[in-house]
Amino acid sequence: MMFRKTAWAGYGKFYQSDKKILETELQQMVRPAENRQKVLGLLAPHAGYMYSGACAGQGYGRVVLTETVIILGVNHRGAGPDLAVDGNDYWETPLGNVEVNSELRSRLLGVSGLFQLDSEAGRLEHSLEVQVPFIQYASPGSRILPIVVSAYRLEDLLAAGQEIAAFLKDNRNLMMVASSDMSHYVTAARARELDFKAIEKVLQLDAEGLYHTVRDNRISMCGVAPAVIMLSAARAAGASRAELVCYTHSGEVTGEMDEVVGYASLIVF
Repeated sequence: MMFRKTAWAGYGKFYQSDKKILETELQQMVRPAENRQKVLGLLAPHAGYMYSGACAGQGYGRVVLTETVIILGVNHRGAGPDLAVDGNDYWETPLGNVEVNSELRSRLLGVSGLFQLDSEAGRLEHSLEVQVPFIQYASPGSRILPIVVSAYRLEDLLAAGQEIAAFLKDNRNLMMVASSDMSHYVTAARARELDFKAIEKVLQLDAEGLYHTVRDNRISMCGVAPAVIMLSAARAAGASRAELVCYTHSGEVTGEMDEVVGYASLIVF
């Protein structure tokens, strides 16, 4: 058995390492809405929980998590292949172990010309890890399939989405989480202005439009590539609309409005 150990839990890191404290925080952040529903995709932020956890929690509170969740995270370190599918059997967090869906992994790798098996790319990737406790808390027993994305060519991202869509069409017990923060280190006003240009494209299910909007406006949305894959897959699998659940920024916590990081949660169904 191969286990991916937590890298970002603990004092001064992204979230609490104490199980009871973490469970209490998740209980406060994830408040199940009355109108929860199954979705094809969720865009969720991945900063420290004190900054973006409440916004991520609102997103998770709006959805019924499926039996397996594909997590599409941005590769902040550039290690490994462009589309690296995690090869571990379990991911450890303070809440316990989460099983990786090895059957889905084998099926995806068996038909894909883009995705490659690689466990090293995600070993220290926080964009994947911070989503896992939310999934554990909101849906104990759900399995995951973590994928680290460093691909940047639009045609590759769209094609990757098409490959995932083939599995979504056949399995309503499968969904995606695209992990991304929004603008980085600009004023709060500028972050809102830029971020809503990108959010508008997500709401339109416009994967190509999101890619070009982020590039042309130089929006520092770190997870635009995972988001493009998610939109491409969801659209091909029959998605009809998207909804903004939460938008905020780090200045709401720190009081510093001159250099903020933006956070958004959106659902696609």
